[in-house]
Amino acid sequence: MQPWAKFPPMPGDTRYRNMIRITEDIALEENEIHLDFVRASGPGGQNVNKVSSAVQLRFNVLQSACLTPEIKEGLIKAAGRKITADGILVIQASRFRSQDQNRADAIDRLVALIQKAAVAPKTRRKTKPSASARERRLKNKRQRSQVKQSRKPVSSTED
Repeated sequence: MQPWAKFPPMPGDTRYRNMIRITEDIALEENEIHLDFVRASGPGGQNVNKVSSAVQLRFNVLQSACLTPEIKEGLIKAAGRKITADGILVIQASRFRSQDQNRADAIDRLVALIQKAAVAPKTRRKTKPSASARERRLKNKRQRSQVKQSRKPVSSTED
């Protein structure tokens, strides 16, 4: 069973029949994802020239009704170069020889990206060094200064 299919719809509930469950609160409709099947590149003998086993998944992040603006913004940051200027996320999956495995791999990678974007970034809290840490720092500076002072040539006062 695929990780994105862990939460099947409730029996008799037809609203969520074609949904991809991301988290407990987030689910994508399958019609928001566009899958193209293309020929895979690389070695593979004559089979690579006949079978379109690679999958190219396209997902319009900006037009998605299932994602909040915060998640959309996080997804655009997390996707990096995989997103076009129009806000379309493109995922290329060609790891496997099977079209079904590549389709599942592409959807898994999309789910992982959205889950990563759904986690709120940890807020930074300002901190101050403790009094003992400040004292240790100043003590070390004084010791270092004395070491450097002792390296100076001694000047004679008899001139």
